[in-house]
Amino acid sequence: MIKVEGLTRDYGNFVAVDDISFTCKPGTVTGFLGPNGAGKTTTMRVMVGLTPATRGEVTIGGLHFHDIPNPGRHVGVLLDASAQHAGRTGREVLTLGARTMGLPMSRVEEMLALVALDDTESRRRVRNYSLGMRQRLGIAHALLGDPSVLILDEPANGLDPAGIRWMRGLLKGYADRGGTVLLSSHLLNEVEQIADEMLLIGRGKIVARGTKAELLAGAGGAGTLVVAEDNDRLVAALDERGISHTPVGLGFRVDAQPVDVGRLSVEKSIVLTDLRPVEGGLEDLFLELTSDTQRDDLAHLPAPTGAPL
Repeated sequence: MIKVEGLTRDYGNFVAVDDISFTCKPGTVTGFLGPNGAGKTTTMRVMVGLTPATRGEVTIGGLHFHDIPNPGRHVGVLLDASAQHAGRTGREVLTLGARTMGLPMSRVEEMLALVALDDTESRRRVRNYSLGMRQRLGIAHALLGDPSVLILDEPANGLDPAGIRWMRGLLKGYADRGGTVLLSSHLLNEVEQIADEMLLIGRGKIVARGTKAELLAGAGGAGTLVVAEDNDRLVAALDERGISHTPVGLGFRVDAQPVDVGRLSVEKSIVLTDLRPVEGGLEDLFLELTSDTQRDDLAHLPAPTGAPL
């Protein structure tokens, strides 16, 4: 199990991860979703001891990563498929990993077969691998020690549709056998087909969490995202009117129309800093909750009007 408690990582005045807490349970695939730069990779680097936390902590199986004996046998990690030694062959990469972990060489053959790197491909230098082949090699290395936890950052990058389907089946089977999977991505459609639970992050904060069904149910009808200068007063006013609300990001998702929430805020003299409707499916909810983290320049691009040149 992965447990994140009050994790914060800042770089001077820039806060990459801002006081986040969540748990990834055995037997589940947790999708860690957010735009590029939202804090996903930083969180994962803290998990595996590559980046120190400013505050808070992460434990895996009750231990900090650096306290886990022979960690590759317990935690499989893939953060950057291109970080593998370009001058070694795929087989050499796995062989060195197996020797480091004290594994039999037969495990190398098993992993090469698992990720469909044949004898010719396994003897090629990693510098000559496509990105998809590097991803498959990285997944093989993460699974080499037969760990109980997998931490994978954007593992589908470079995979073709068949490769993505293969990866989904592999990870789902791993979780069904009791493994814990944390899978990050900035592509919602890539993850929603496999994740049992989802964490949505934007600007270093968790803005929504839940199962697919819970998030879809919340996104299926009309609702309002609202943030107040004094959220405690806002909650009291909503409770007084019997309006249900759910914490989301810096504010709440409210089961009422924006105009009704606005009238209530005026009546109670509550200053609102954000008030907007939420409608549509899970993708719409994702874009709404992370809208302030999307690239501003893309919003100003003109819509395509004709055939490409």
